[in-house]
Amino acid sequence: MSTSPHRPGGKSPAFSKTPSLSFARKQEGADPQSHKGWWGSAAARAAALAPSVVRVLPHGHEYAYSDAGGARRAAGTLRAMDWTHYRFRSLWSLPAPPAAVYEALARMEDYPRWWPQIREVREVRRSGEVTGVVRIRSVLPYDITVTAREVRRDPAAGVLEVTMTGDLDGWARWTLTAHGAGTLARYDQAVRVNKPLLRRFAVPGRPVFRLNHRLMMRAGRRGLAAHLEAV
Repeated sequence: MSTSPHRPGGKSPAFSKTPSLSFARKQEGADPQSHKGWWGSAAARAAALAPSVVRVLPHGHEYAYSDAGGARRAAGTLRAMDWTHYRFRSLWSLPAPPAAVYEALARMEDYPRWWPQIREVREVRRSGEVTGVVRIRSVLPYDITVTAREVRRDPAAGVLEVTMTGDLDGWARWTLTAHGAGTLARYDQAVRVNKPLLRRFAVPGRPVFRLNHRLMMRAGRRGLAAHLEAV
């Protein structure tokens, strides 16, 4: 009986003889840079290889199977992935010190003056917590309306964060740091789409929706840079 350095006096663990992901892709003749076309057969292979442990890494997720039922459940998990959930990050280099940038970003009602895709901000209330209704329209022919509520305002840390409800549910956060004579503004956003039109085309439209967001952020950076230089 052979021994394993990982388990003294015992058998080698099951995963030590498991085919790698690249092996599975090669066997299926799939493009090693894409998960399309091989996921179903990889799940079937996982079932056939039970009780070995098989790793599959679509979209950065790792699944471990110990039996055929586990392989089928993991395949179902991938099919059920929430395609209406988005995470974004943008970095803006701006020609003004962090205090000036923070002041501009904190004034939600002024966004339409310098950000073309933010068409309207109304019902801004500053008693207690800042809230406002924001209407957004980028390249694609639809409006997105959200209610933004400020949940963190920390000028010393350079952090400004809001939650959003409406056509989008989630949060957005600005984090500002000094960068030379100017500011590096990092924008993080995590949202789930509620608007029926966007949910209906969640899978085929996903690349277009992401491009729509990228164009909006690019225009916002240019608009804010020009606004800061003018004031």
